[in-house]
Amino acid sequence: MKTVILNKMKYELIEDYKNGYEEELVQEKVTEYFNPYDYIIGDWAYGKLRLKGFCESKNPLYKPLNAIEQKDFYIKNECAYACRYFILKKVTK
Repeated sequence: MKTVILNKMKYELIEDYKNGYEEELVQEKVTEYFNPYDYIIGDWAYGKLRLKGFCESKNPLYKPLNAIEQKDFYIKNECAYACRYFILKKVTK
């Protein structure tokens, strides 16, 4: 598993569908906004990288809408069909 540092936070790349993870672009796009989230899902639509934060149930930001258990629903229904995507899991708090 690949480990990356984004905004002084350590993440593991746990899924990289169709080589969706492009480190240079992710480094540019991930801001401190994502620090409280447990996961970041990035997907590609029309050549642009979109990011969304997801949480585990113990996270104070947890809502059913951003529950990591909803990742498959999100990818299937909110992302472009068969798009490239990746999932990062935060390993430092």
